[in-house]
Amino acid sequence: MECSHLDSVRVAQLPEPLEGCEECLRTGDSWVHLRMCLACGKVGCCDNSRNRHATAHFRETGHPLIRSAEPGEDWAWCYEDDVTLLLQAS
Repeated sequence: MECSHLDSVRVAQLPEPLEGCEECLRTGDSWVHLRMCLACGKVGCCDNSRNRHATAHFRETGHPLIRSAEPGEDWAWCYEDDVTLLLQAS
């Protein structure tokens, strides 16, 4: 299966410095891994984290694509098409 939402990509580069999950930082919570929305650049925590902010962001906004914000990981995920995408190295 292919992703049909690539036209929604607006932000490709991770923020520097990458401080963490924006909502967890506000509430003092921790996270396991970080994900970045490719439509707006919001950084949230993964589904292995207690708060699952990246998925909550998708449900709230409908922004379908996230990418891993973890060092050395080069993949993205489309919630709508349920598919993993490999990113090209920059």
